[in-house]
Amino acid sequence: MHFNEIISAFVLLWAVIDPIGTVPVFIAATQKHPEKDKKRIAVQAVLIAACILLFFLIAGQFLLEEMGIPLSAFQVAGGIVLFLFSLTMIFGESKPEKELEVVKSGRDTAIFPVAVPSIAGPGAILAIVLLTDNHRFDLIYQVYMALIMLLVLVFTLLLLLLASYIHRLIGDSGASVVSRVMGLILGAVAINAILVGIKVFFSL
Repeated sequence: MHFNEIISAFVLLWAVIDPIGTVPVFIAATQKHPEKDKKRIAVQAVLIAACILLFFLIAGQFLLEEMGIPLSAFQVAGGIVLFLFSLTMIFGESKPEKELEVVKSGRDTAIFPVAVPSIAGPGAILAIVLLTDNHRFDLIYQVYMALIMLLVLVFTLLLLLLASYIHRLIGDSGASVVSRVMGLILGAVAINAILVGIKVFFSL
């Protein structure tokens, strides 16, 4: 696996998981908890998100094929969804703004919306399935993808543990700006996924 592939996968997973955008969501969801509980909740949320993403990494393609859906079709559909997701990140409410509304609605448990959908959201699930296509990538490559995903989650955990300090540093506006930049990167990745999916589908 080449270094540029590792960087590309890391940037894609960072964009869809968006650890910085998760910080204000985590702060709002845990504002009534003491500092000690916040650390436990951060670890718990990241572990749950990791389990969900690892499940889709291992079984996602199998489930699709059992339903008779070729991965190339899923790749095009996933690319379209990721592209629409990126547009909402750029032009609509950013991830922090959107998910803070969920918290304000009263459903302010630590797992929802922190673990799902803030960390292990639809974009992250789609991305990890596409990055581990069994027909295009061998087991070693998929293990690398799993390790890169776990590395992004480790960074996510560190950011959540430092959430109060980071939020004071960049504020909601800073998190919103980062989220929009990630949306732009994600849009380019999504278009590439659509083009590759179309190419694979018509080459079968």
